[in-house]
Amino acid sequence: MLRRSHTAVLEKSETFNGNFETEPYEGGWASEAIWFVRALELTGEKPVLRIFPQISPDGLFWTDKKDGPMIIVEPGLQALELRNFGGWLRLRCCLEGRNPTTKVLIYLSLKE
Repeated sequence: MLRRSHTAVLEKSETFNGNFETEPYEGGWASEAIWFVRALELTGEKPVLRIFPQISPDGLFWTDKKDGPMIIVEPGLQALELRNFGGWLRLRCCLEGRNPTTKVLIYLSLKE
């Protein structure tokens, strides 16, 4: 049997200079999810990007999932795997440091 999969690009080379959340994505049909975050740039004095996966039953009200956070301190690609996540997913991203900015690509890969 061929497993169904889908990859969504939620942020495409976007630049941020503060905290942000990704758009919510409905993935209740999937049994596993992997967030891929590629930091293209991370600038400022001691910049840190902390990424918390969040889950929701309805796409309106959110809670942090206990997996994570993903911590990014330099450009590169990182991944965070999730299971048992319910219906909706997003990332809550906290940018720390002095005058920090980041440019990121964020993908969500879902598989049943």
